[in-house]
Amino acid sequence: MQKRNEDIALLLEMSDLLAGHKNIAEGLREALLKVMHFLSMTGGRIYLMDKTGIRLSLVACHGVDSEGLEEMTIHEGFSGKAARTKAIVTQKVSELNDVDRAQMLFKKGFKSILCVPLIAKDKVRGVMNLGTDREIFIDQRKIDLLTAVGNQMAVATENLTLYEELQNKFQEIYEKKNFIKFFAYSISHDLKSPTIGLCGLTNRLNKKYAQMLDEKGRELCNQISKAAEQVLKLVEQINLYVTAKEAPFEMERVNLAILVEEIRKEFSLKLKKRKLKWVEPENLPEIVANRFSVAMVLRNFMDNALKYGGETLRKLKLGYEANDSFHVLSFTDDGIGIQQEDCETVFDSFKRNASSTGTTGSGLGLAIVKEIAEKHGGSAWAIPGKERGAVFHVSISKALEVSCSRLPKWIKS
Repeated sequence: MQKRNEDIALLLEMSDLLAGHKNIAEGLREALLKVMHFLSMTGGRIYLMDKTGIRLSLVACHGVDSEGLEEMTIHEGFSGKAARTKAIVTQKVSELNDVDRAQMLFKKGFKSILCVPLIAKDKVRGVMNLGTDREIFIDQRKIDLLTAVGNQMAVATENLTLYEELQNKFQEIYEKKNFIKFFAYSISHDLKSPTIGLCGLTNRLNKKYAQMLDEKGRELCNQISKAAEQVLKLVEQINLYVTAKEAPFEMERVNLAILVEEIRKEFSLKLKKRKLKWVEPENLPEIVANRFSVAMVLRNFMDNALKYGGETLRKLKLGYEANDSFHVLSFTDDGIGIQQEDCETVFDSFKRNASSTGTTGSGLGLAIVKEIAEKHGGSAWAIPGKERGAVFHVSISKALEVSCSRLPKWIKS
């Protein structure tokens, strides 16, 4: 290729070189060396434009002392002219209007300068400045070639800048994620022990010294005990949230009918005490999921309805539907309900809507449901009930069945 068409050979080499680099400065320096060798230049520099579109900063240099040439504006020198005009500039150093700058270039051994603007999407990303101790002659073929080279450098610079920005964002997210995880675990461990101690001491105070306290004292003890229990529940919810978000899930075959029966029995006393009607489908299928997590979803839906359903709550209904891609569980109550504007945010961490006012809760229950749904390849959403109440949905991807089907049934059941 180089013998047949040296221009195309250079472009191919530049393309391969720039595509293989993850560092802007290193990639541009190697590209500069190739161009210098191709044009037999003695020195070269590459400048990149800042976000203002006015200042050029040196990022790569070879064969020239860069002192005094580290930065310039688009109103200075040959490089500035190339950036302003978006055109290739070839000029003798003696023709430079800035006498001091011309003298500095002469001392560095340059008699002629060739400047190539690095342009992508009609925007100047920088300038390549090449110098030599002889007069420069370039024809239209060389101008076309250098225009293409400048475009390659500009596009590569743009892509590498985006890559570096993405890497920085990934690192920032990673650090924040680790901090949140550390913070959550620290809270749960640092709060749990003293809170358990506070619960024990308050209960002991109530049992042993209740008769020595007046009504106000006993009321205060009860309030302390309730507050401590609420902190323990919050710690438990934080642990469950971190588990749902971070811990890997083991998928298995889950018999929904058996699991729903276990949850119903777990809440049977509360349902009976409040005289609530419970409705569930007759034939629930077996699905592939993490059993512990699906149970957590059902508990959170049940707990959410009992806490926030209000005095109008009379009926709880579990539903099941399926399509080609998902199993969809729904949980309907006829309580106070949820406003349409709250449906978008109800699954956010620590989010509590107007209906939860005056009711204790961590604000993490539905956030846990959302995390579990997403780790099962699905989603969670809510809608207001037809007349009153609310309907909560969670979907579980059927794609999990494909990975699970590769194992013998006796291992997964």
